[in-house]
Amino acid sequence: MDDLTTTTLVLLALAALTAGFVDAVVGGGGLVQLPALLLGLPGAAPVEILATNKLASICGTTVSSATYYRRVRPDPRTFGPLMALAFVGSMLGALVASHIPSSVFDPLVLVVLVVVGTYVVLTPTLGERTELRFSGHRHTAAAMATGLAIGFYDGALGPGTGSFFVFTLVGLLGYSFLEGSAKARLANWATNLAALCIFVPQGAVLWKVGLLMGAANLLGGYVGARTAVRRGSRFVRVFFIVVVGAFVLRIGGELLGWWG
Repeated sequence: MDDLTTTTLVLLALAALTAGFVDAVVGGGGLVQLPALLLGLPGAAPVEILATNKLASICGTTVSSATYYRRVRPDPRTFGPLMALAFVGSMLGALVASHIPSSVFDPLVLVVLVVVGTYVVLTPTLGERTELRFSGHRHTAAAMATGLAIGFYDGALGPGTGSFFVFTLVGLLGYSFLEGSAKARLANWATNLAALCIFVPQGAVLWKVGLLMGAANLLGGYVGARTAVRRGSRFVRVFFIVVVGAFVLRIGGELLGWWG
């Protein structure tokens, strides 16, 4: 990958900057970053694309997680088990990543995103404030199940993981969009770390590209987290709908052959 032009590197960095911002607010930065990597590195293997994406993403999720933790103070009794099971699920997903074609996931993910987006649009009060639907061990069990399932998806493929975490934490567990986004960032950091624990020993990470994009992703993550905290749950909700809509158009367009 030493033959990349300056223009390609700049475009990859801009994509990572945008992805970091989107990820920090509602997740879904892979919608921007993965296609950019596929276009910018046409000769790379799929596992190298996934691994390099994880390296760039963990830079952004590190700074956005720290920002959310300082300003929102999410409850560790929820995000602790959520992160632990997300880590395990992501490692399992990364182990099978090179054996699962994206075509298996795309139709299912499209249906889920359409349902999620429609539900959020038709439920305007959803996520305005925290009203937990479970308590005690049931709440912890729901958080752990969420972490394991979405963590596996993130390790195996990844795009939209943060958005799935946000929606599940808001729609299933009952958090506000701001609190849900804070916990989603922490869980997403754990899934990125777990995937890298598998990809790095395999030699799959393209370090120069990944670190460059990581620096840009970090900046985007910092700005995105501060913006979400300052603007609150209403802003996060609107941004969530926009990102999910864009994701539906992208995956739906690919399945219909509108673009490559």
